[in-house]
Amino acid sequence: MDMRKLKTLVDLVSESNISELEITEAEGKVRIVKAGYGVPTTMMMPATAPMMMQAAPAPAAPSAEAAPAAEAAPVQTGHVVKSPMVGTFYRSASPGAKPFAEIGTQLKEGDPICIVEAMKIMNEIECDMAGTVTKILVENGQAVEFGQPLFIIE
Repeated sequence: MDMRKLKTLVDLVSESNISELEITEAEGKVRIVKAGYGVPTTMMMPATAPMMMQAAPAPAAPSAEAAPAAEAAPVQTGHVVKSPMVGTFYRSASPGAKPFAEIGTQLKEGDPICIVEAMKIMNEIECDMAGTVTKILVENGQAVEFGQPLFIIE
């Protein structure tokens, strides 16, 4: 397709109330979709592309052999301590210090369990339930997201 013709189509979409335009010609197919702020995006495919693209096969029903394996997967039990912010996870107060919590550590509500560094501020995260640490789900120095599970306490 001629670039002048393509530019004209892009301008048409951006200036109008339509959000999507698709044109198929002998030399190919053009689809213009208006993005979030009125800036159109263009995707060109050669004429042979529709013939090559096939629908993905539907997922097969789980076989009788796969079902017991899925049922046998361990279900996580216990209380999950989640990150209250985005930052970097640390198990101890300083690089050489003893970690706040190890697997098997008995904790009371309010005990420090880890540190999440955010914007150069070390935020001490406290345990919100008394119990024993059964799993540590994050590596020391790993970036964590808001709400990401850090520990499992039973």
